[in-house]
Amino acid sequence: MIRTAATELFDLRVPVVQTGMGWVAGARLCAATSEAGGLGVLAAATMDLDQLQSQVTEVKRRTKGPFGVNLRSDASDLDARIDLLVKEQVTVASFAGAPSRQGMQRLKDAGVLTMPKVGMKRHAEKMIDWGADAIIAQGGEGGGHTGSVPTTSLLPEVVDAVAGRVPVFGAGGFCDGRGLVAALSFGADGIAMGTRFLLTQESTVPDSVKQHYLGTRSSGTVRTTAIDGHPQRVVNTPFIHKLEQAGPLRRLIAAVGHALALKAVTGTSLVDLFREALAMRASQGLSWPQLAMAANAPMYTRATMVAGDLRAGILPTGTVVGRIDGLPSVAELLAAIERDAEAALARLGGLT
Repeated sequence: MIRTAATELFDLRVPVVQTGMGWVAGARLCAATSEAGGLGVLAAATMDLDQLQSQVTEVKRRTKGPFGVNLRSDASDLDARIDLLVKEQVTVASFAGAPSRQGMQRLKDAGVLTMPKVGMKRHAEKMIDWGADAIIAQGGEGGGHTGSVPTTSLLPEVVDAVAGRVPVFGAGGFCDGRGLVAALSFGADGIAMGTRFLLTQESTVPDSVKQHYLGTRSSGTVRTTAIDGHPQRVVNTPFIHKLEQAGPLRRLIAAVGHALALKAVTGTSLVDLFREALAMRASQGLSWPQLAMAANAPMYTRATMVAGDLRAGILPTGTVVGRIDGLPSVAELLAAIERDAEAALARLGGLT
């Protein structure tokens, strides 16, 4: 077994995190990852409080392994969600977007480990100053919201900035044991993967959508701001091209409709929806047009990841999608990563 600071901190057999992908990382995928020796993470951003409670209960029914929950720091009911994590003794909280210092401190005071994701060295330094227990450094190759700095540049920068104080996971471009060894060579303590876990048997994404992913080349992705105003990497489809060509008025009309649809799905009231918009505007410095665009994203993603509609949805993905050619179980995936990593380390040892 590969032992690192990450396996010690989270009590893992394999230093691999399954990231909290909205509409994808539910109880089945999260529990399968933790049961197989990695760290599963529930995507709470697309769940209301009752759904989150149900999913946490289901994960605990399926596995005794450690697991995490991905939180939105601008959620109107963040305090209630933190109370839930504390009550259920969830191992770790990760964050969709920049966390608040107050929220991180509340979690830490209650014994919940915190693991923010960063895309720049200075953000890692800030999170360490705030008391983060682990860091995910995601390079521009990663799927969903991502930065512009490549993983090969970002990861060693963050490792040097952290200087061994907390474990660092590399994200963006990883899908196998060779990638794990590459991250370890940069000084990281493990890897975090989204796309690779999305394409497993336990992922609830419809089979037709999985097959579309498997047919996508590494060059078939695009980093766009047309979805919600923030850069994110997705499969380059005609729908994405159409979004990029749409004018502000058309995006605004679509945004209002999708915001109301999200309200119906998650049980969010109009008051809470507006309150969350104000919080996003304050914490992220978004303009009102950008906030309107941000209302599109959850329902666009749901259209593909839940309903299987490839004509009117988005497919978040990392560039690594072009290297994935199968749909193993999570247990098979982690066993292969462990086996291939050990073989790569033995091969490198023979060079000295």
